[in-house]
Amino acid sequence: MAKAKTVFFCSECGHESSKWLGQCPACKSWNTFVEEKQSVTKKGGAKPRRASASPMNMSEVSIKSEERIPTGIGELDRVLGGGIVTGSLSLVGGDPGIGKSTLLLQVCRNLVNAKRKVLYVSGEESAHQIKMRAERIGAFEDELLLFCETILEEILEGIRKVRPEFVVIDSIQTMFSEELTAAAGSVSQVREVTAQMMRIAKEENIAVFIVGHVTKEGVVAGPRTLEHMVDTVLYFEGEREAAYRILRGVKNRFGSTNEIGVFEMCADGLAEVENPSKMMLNGRPVDASGSVVVCSLEGTRPILIEIQALISPTSFQMPRRTAVGIDYNRVNLLMAVLEKRVGLQLGGCDAYVNLAGGMRLGEPAIDLGIILAIASSYKNMSLPEDTIIFGEVGLVGEVRRVSQGDQRIKEAEKLGFKTCILPKANVDSLKIRTNMRLLGVANVREALDCI
Repeated sequence: MAKAKTVFFCSECGHESSKWLGQCPACKSWNTFVEEKQSVTKKGGAKPRRASASPMNMSEVSIKSEERIPTGIGELDRVLGGGIVTGSLSLVGGDPGIGKSTLLLQVCRNLVNAKRKVLYVSGEESAHQIKMRAERIGAFEDELLLFCETILEEILEGIRKVRPEFVVIDSIQTMFSEELTAAAGSVSQVREVTAQMMRIAKEENIAVFIVGHVTKEGVVAGPRTLEHMVDTVLYFEGEREAAYRILRGVKNRFGSTNEIGVFEMCADGLAEVENPSKMMLNGRPVDASGSVVVCSLEGTRPILIEIQALISPTSFQMPRRTAVGIDYNRVNLLMAVLEKRVGLQLGGCDAYVNLAGGMRLGEPAIDLGIILAIASSYKNMSLPEDTIIFGEVGLVGEVRRVSQGDQRIKEAEKLGFKTCILPKANVDSLKIRTNMRLLGVANVREALDCI
């Protein structure tokens, strides 16, 4: 029987130590070491030595386009960069009940209907529960292979026996290796299971999707090295009570990052939202102060979304500042620019800034929209409803040029907007013809004159 030993792992980077440390020497995080009892089963016999590889010149490397498997879901294919790459390992994270398993089961249905062999491995649900959920999302024209197991060695043996083209692991925190005595979901188990799944994906040329639970901070539970090991990291965002879900690509070795897909939760599963801008602006108030429409670029897709601001005199010694869907510190910075460069007296006012639709945006191109929404609410004056805004604002009050200005204008014109307030530098570098009225501004003061 192997003797167990106590080791300590950093929950952020997975660094291993024989004793507890207050600060991780690898990632410099504080109070992240967790204690685990670990033992490795001894295996008899020496392992066969692999044939040694030698370095080669870059000119000798042949480049071939990777084979992609369409999922049948356009929004997911967009985030993945065109489809599933064979031999890839992808991680899907998100809050409980947000739709991770539902989306992957819909992908399994589409692949099975396309005559591809798919294996669904579940450690959380029984085969009966999966069958009930599968009947809700639609008909399976061919059989989906189910495997309800949590032991890693059994799962690997089953994959090698069945040899599927696509595998779903739901979820990584429920799987464990018998060679480690640590509990399922611990740092060492999550790291080992992921490493084994990555190995079989590359060796057998199988596309593997693993589902990961998230912590209260919104990151996948387990070591942060988990995200470095996989090829693609996808996060589901949105409130469970809301109808819309955002699938965001955080990492993608085969495509662009920060690409998003928009879905709507329906009775029969997740439905694609092909025009998220129209959906986000649905129900927008008309002729209301503090309401503006901005254009943000998420990956390669321009999205029009409403920013709402409410400025009111405070009843407390310290005014309140609240931001939903936008970086709180960025809002405070822009309010300081308005006070210093324009002279708006916001020190005695409560400020509430909200991004409608349940999305989260962090692109600097929405700075000018935040500025005008705050000023509009403060002056109680509304902007014309057919006006679109984008531009980055600096601490000096200047409005800086943003990328892909032509693409943003084309999207706004497609949705019927007539006027665009944008950086003057973007007007000078415009390469397309447009019927929109373009108001180029060089600083915040000029932008406020447009209200």
